[in-house]
Amino acid sequence: EVQLVESGGGLVQPGGSLRLSCEASGFIFSNYGMRWARQAPGKGLEWVSVINSGGDITWYADSVKGRFTISRDNAKNTLYLQLSSLKTEDTATYYCEKAQGQYARGQGTQVTVSS
Repeated sequence: EVQLVESGGGLVQPGGSLRLSCEASGFIFSNYGMRWARQAPGKGLEWVSVINSGGDITWYADSVKGRFTISRDNAKNTLYLQLSSLKTEDTATYYCEKAQGQYARGQGTQVTVSS
């Protein structure tokens, strides 16, 4: 069974930083591209960042480019998202998703940016 478990969310002030983690199991993590997506209250799902299986090719939404960094540790079956220079509009539930093959998504971790 494919499982994706996110952690690392929380309440942070504008300008602050957080690191999200996603532990994967039930599939060969190093074979698949992975993605972070987010959903703000009352809005649709937005793709935030994508990384290929080897970790050397990445993509970012314009809204987070230069502030967020996606990475992965295939030895630990873990996907990361470093969030920096956070803005109030980054407030959302952040999801880890399997970007290739059979779709899978974690339960999400809440990020709230507020003073």
